[in-house]
Amino acid sequence: MEHAPVEEARANLADIVRLNERFGGHGVLRNVLSEVVNGDPAFTLLDIGAASGDTARLVAQLYPKARVTSLDSNEVNLAEAPQPKLLADAFDLPFEPDSFDFVYCSLFLHHFEDAAVSKLMASFYRVARRALLISDLERHVLPYLFFPVTKPFLGWRRMTVHDGMTSVRAAFRACEMRALAKDAGLAHAQVRAHRPAFRLSLVAMK
Repeated sequence: MEHAPVEEARANLADIVRLNERFGGHGVLRNVLSEVVNGDPAFTLLDIGAASGDTARLVAQLYPKARVTSLDSNEVNLAEAPQPKLLADAFDLPFEPDSFDFVYCSLFLHHFEDAAVSKLMASFYRVARRALLISDLERHVLPYLFFPVTKPFLGWRRMTVHDGMTSVRAAFRACEMRALAKDAGLAHAQVRAHRPAFRLSLVAMK
C-alpha cells in the first residue's frame, strides 16, 4: 500500500476500517481496554501505525475523557485521522520513556521480520507508562481464505484481497508472539487468541 496511487490507497484504508468494525479488530480493542483501564477513563494512548485513525475514533466513543495520539509514517494514511496526530517513524519514536499510559499497535507488526518485531516491542514498551497493547492477525488457513471467498459479496478491493492474504501468511501464532515478547524483555506479557476473529492480543503491563 505504501506505493499505491492515492485513491487506491484510500479505498484500501476504508476496507481495513470495515474489517476492524465488522470482523473483530474493534472487538479485540474493546476487550483489551476493558481489562486495563480499571476505572480511569482519562488515560493517554499512543496508536502506532494508526493509518486512518479508526482506533482514535473508537476510543473517543468508549472513553470520551481519553486522549489518543495517532502516529503513522505515511501521510496519505494519516490524512483522515483526528487530531492529535504525528507523522513519524515507529523505529525512531520521538518520545521519552513513560510518555503515554498505553501504547497500542494493530495490524502493524506482521509487516516486519522477527528481530525487528522484538526491537519494536521493546521500544514501544519503554514509551508506555502502564502497558503495551498489541492486536495483530493470527496465522491460519481460514482468514487466509476469507478474502478471496468473500470478495464477490462483500466487495473487497483488489488491493485488500492481495494485501490481506499476504498479511495472513506473514502473521503470528500465539506461541510465536509470546517468544518475540520474551526476546523483547516482556517476560510476563499475556498473549490471547480471539476467535472467530482470528486475531491475537498481547498485554504487557508495567
